[in-house]
Amino acid sequence: MVSQMPHLIRADPEPPLQGQFGALCYKIDRGKLKFLLITSRRTGRWVIPKGWPIAGLTPGASAAREAWEEAGVRGLAREQCVGLYLYAKILRRGPDLPCAVQVYPVKVEALKADFPEKKQRRRRWFSPRKAAARVAEAELARILREFDPRALQPGDLNLTA
Repeated sequence: MVSQMPHLIRADPEPPLQGQFGALCYKIDRGKLKFLLITSRRTGRWVIPKGWPIAGLTPGASAAREAWEEAGVRGLAREQCVGLYLYAKILRRGPDLPCAVQVYPVKVEALKADFPEKKQRRRRWFSPRKAAARVAEAELARILREFDPRALQPGDLNLTA
């Protein structure tokens, strides 16, 4: 679904590459695709909700949980990964942590006003072109530009909590 250049990943990265799951939160508004971006807590950059795998949850359900905690999203998560991007997580102590984020689509059904990280983040809807221009990671920008919800495989839906 998403064309992507291969990544060159060393066999022994220092520190080791960490895996995360991200939520590509989207809606169709008057026939136009929109993406929900949030600000990161520390730097205020525009990002998608993402986080570490959650024990007992599938990757799509983990991404949906992050979308709830970080953006107040209620919706339908897919178990179909639509892309991958790399970024460096800035740590308070020590070197940055290299992370690979697998991205899972979440169709937004509702945005709740009260959610766990409400006071730590801003959220805003963007067109694909504007969303791609706001994020720092080239691979994530490519995913935002190329995503087409009509190309998703049927089934594999999880209702978010």
